[in-house]
Amino acid sequence: MDAGLDGDQELTAVQEAPGSRPVRRDPAGVRAASFLHRSPRVRLAALLAAPMVWLVVAYLGSLAVMFAAAFWSTDSFTGALIKQASWDNFRTLVEEPVYRRIALRTLGVAATVTVVDALIALPIAVYMAKVARPRARRLLVALILTPLWASYLVKAYAWRILLSSDGPVDWALGPLHLSGPGYGLAAVTLTLAYLWLPFMILPVYAGLDRVPDSLLEASADLGAPAGRTFRSVVLPLIFPALVAGSIFTFSLSLGDYITVKIVGGRTQLFGNVIYDNIGVAANLPFAAAAAVVPVAVILLYLALVRRTGALENL
Repeated sequence: MDAGLDGDQELTAVQEAPGSRPVRRDPAGVRAASFLHRSPRVRLAALLAAPMVWLVVAYLGSLAVMFAAAFWSTDSFTGALIKQASWDNFRTLVEEPVYRRIALRTLGVAATVTVVDALIALPIAVYMAKVARPRARRLLVALILTPLWASYLVKAYAWRILLSSDGPVDWALGPLHLSGPGYGLAAVTLTLAYLWLPFMILPVYAGLDRVPDSLLEASADLGAPAGRTFRSVVLPLIFPALVAGSIFTFSLSLGDYITVKIVGGRTQLFGNVIYDNIGVAANLPFAAAAAVVPVAVILLYLALVRRTGALENL
């Protein structure tokens, strides 16, 4: 290797074996590599450039087009789009009682699914993080992740079979002279709670795993019972994890329409309003206006969560 060349004029010669011809590197490539090595922000920008372009163009761009289309209308005779700004679609959503009831029902289902998943996830996560041995803990994590490998439709139709009038649920409740929920709002809530449960368990488990055992031991040494320790020590520490899980369960339930079609019977949620106006009614502007409502609710929910400071502690 020539030791007399240095700086930007250096041409590095690499010999793979004695007697082989040197391979000279391009000085422009050397300068570029040196520049990237000294500029971590430039490296980060180059790494994120393509994903950010995709996010802005495909995701945020589609949201912008949807928001613009929400102010359009359709010709009642030809079905052609009328690209003139109007508040008629939003006025219909606000003034028609049926859409107000559907909106409140959708919010109720999303909130109920979130609460049910939180109540189920807490004892499971506590056992996984603080009671189970490491080998059992890894097995439980794998078992919780296993349903996510199955298709959404497979799981939804499995619950349709379970909740049918002659299905396993009715058969199991028969000796108690009870019947299953059948198809309807209860079936939708139950199915959604099952579908999104892993998204609540895993954040809560991760939050509990970060809680030091010494805090629990100190609380017990001070004479606090288990319930008081959980309320005063554990729950405030895992509140950000609960919030993270609730964002998943609430938002996913808010926009779901497939489960309602499969096990909902005559139940209507806001996702079905959007779906029906895209396919059946072919009223794309009204579907876009209806789709703005869940987006606005999620943004409001995130704003309220941010004010609690939970997102900063995740």
